[in-house]
Amino acid sequence: MAGSGPEPSGIQRRHWEDTYRAHPGMYGEAPSAPAVHAARAFRSAGAVDVLELGAGHGRDALYFAREGFTVRAADFSSVALAQLREAARAQGVEHRTGTVLHDVREPLPLPDASVDAVFAHMLLCMDLSTEEIHALVDEVRRVLRPGGVFVYTVRHTGDAHHGTGTGHGDDIWEHGGFAVHFFSRALVDALADGWESTEVHAFEEGELPRRLWRITMKVPVSGR
Repeated sequence: MAGSGPEPSGIQRRHWEDTYRAHPGMYGEAPSAPAVHAARAFRSAGAVDVLELGAGHGRDALYFAREGFTVRAADFSSVALAQLREAARAQGVEHRTGTVLHDVREPLPLPDASVDAVFAHMLLCMDLSTEEIHALVDEVRRVLRPGGVFVYTVRHTGDAHHGTGTGHGDDIWEHGGFAVHFFSRALVDALADGWESTEVHAFEEGELPRRLWRITMKVPVSGR
């Protein structure tokens, strides 16, 4: 991304850092509804270890740990991850919880076929280009073992904020300092190419309300 000012990714990182610093534990301790669904899906698939992308201060990562999974929680906010580690100690699950400071525009720092399940709640619909989203989903598939499950959620083009606010191109719109890539169904379908058992579930969350899809995909057991 060329330009004389800071890259949008740097601006967004600072905005999230400042937000987490000003509002510690801002999403609360209760897990999101998609995380509850994901825990059931992961357990049905026999998963033991879970990677969460965009874990923030950890409400879902810590829920997975309380449910008995071993969790790697990745985020690009060091402030949020510090809050997550503190909460893990307070909840007695630090032995099942690790943190990774990581920007998902870079390759995941994990070996091939090294995790059973991946979860990402509204991470893929941050200020990522379509090309970066495809690269990230390819990375998720690389690190998942055969039969592994990927559950992610995204705001979609039916959301009331789509097409409003400050447009950055590529269906990315900014509101209140937060940039969101609104997903079309065509993008969801393109990302599912080569996966199996794909489910797309529509739901609403929070104020407005936000309109999202919850997508569940599985790596074929034979062939990668």
